[in-house]
Amino acid sequence: QVQLVESGGGLVQPGGSLRLSCAASGNILVTIMGWYRQTPGKERELVATITRGGSTNYADSVKGRFAISRDNAKNTVYLQMNTLKPEDTAVYYCNAKGWIAVKSFESWGQGTQVTVSS
Repeated sequence: QVQLVESGGGLVQPGGSLRLSCAASGNILVTIMGWYRQTPGKERELVATITRGGSTNYADSVKGRFAISRDNAKNTVYLQMNTLKPEDTAVYYCNAKGWIAVKSFESWGQGTQVTVSS
């Protein structure tokens, strides 16, 4: 099983910034990495994804404010969050899809809380 370790969540004031990190461990080939978020009573929603080649996809609500990037050598994905709004408050989950030898996998991180409040 592929383990994902997240870091970087916390409390920030509206308009502030945070950077999330997520590292995948193991002898793996990670194809797509991404970030999702979830608030109580709602379904988990896509925030942003990035392919191994660097192609990105963002939710409309974060376009222009968030930036996803990755380091393929470290199997690590980052989410730079700027101009944060109270509605960005959620638990953020890292996701990774790829291959372990000839077997595909999909793994989730444990989640990190992001709270935007004055």
